[in-house]
Amino acid sequence: MSSYLLTVLTKKQEVDAIIRDTIDKVLVLRFGRASDPVCLQLDDVLSKSAREVSKFGSVALVDIDSNEIQVYVKYFDITFIPSTVFFFNAHHIKMDFGTADHTKWVGAFHKKQDFIDVVEAIYRGAMKGKLIVSCPLPPERIPKYQLLYKDV
Repeated sequence: MSSYLLTVLTKKQEVDAIIRDTIDKVLVLRFGRASDPVCLQLDDVLSKSAREVSKFGSVALVDIDSNEIQVYVKYFDITFIPSTVFFFNAHHIKMDFGTADHTKWVGAFHKKQDFIDVVEAIYRGAMKGKLIVSCPLPPERIPKYQLLYKDV
């Protein structure tokens, strides 16, 4: 239900354009499915937080089932959903969550304030020219998952 309040991207050109055209704001792209319960929980947090972060961030949802989006799914190695990727001025911003993968947030945020804190930390770091920032959340509020490497 909350996903209706946010922009949904289904084409590669739409994703390219929003990454390219979002200037001086953090762009939050949630990769997932509208039918997945964890994605719906995250969408609820994102839609409730969108107004609070609107001065320094914008949020869009990316439908991973779209054939045109598969190029991004492979590039960002989206194996778990929901996965959230952050950009600033067309640069992919990474965050050290204390996990093996710094390229994306995997899972849902526990609270609205957690999401706002993460976006604000990325914004502050990106304004200083950093491409990787430290996560402001305590470790117990960061989702844990196991990375499996195939054909390495």
